[in-house]
Amino acid sequence: MALTFTHKDLSFSVGDSIKVNYKIKEKGDKERIQAFDGVVLSIKGKGDKGTFVVMKNASDSVKVERIFPINSPWIESIKKMRGPKKKIRRAKLYFLRKPKARTV
Repeated sequence: MALTFTHKDLSFSVGDSIKVNYKIKEKGDKERIQAFDGVVLSIKGKGDKGTFVVMKNASDSVKVERIFPINSPWIESIKKMRGPKKKIRRAKLYFLRKPKARTV
């Protein structure tokens, strides 16, 4: 069974495509918001100590993973873009890291 959790009345689970708006601190007192969108690979922990891993495809088939704490004060907002194409039956989707091509 895939894990789910809620963040500010938004519920999402493993396999969902989400966009995380994250505050970045720059030089001095400047802050900006950077969007990180991708697929949720895993959700670990419960309560305040929980984290979730988001993976996005960058250019030239380079994949970038980022770990976000669930109750981080630096997360501005989370938006669910779409759900999975098929029903997810795994708690961790680590097999998406290195997909293998099928040979016929």
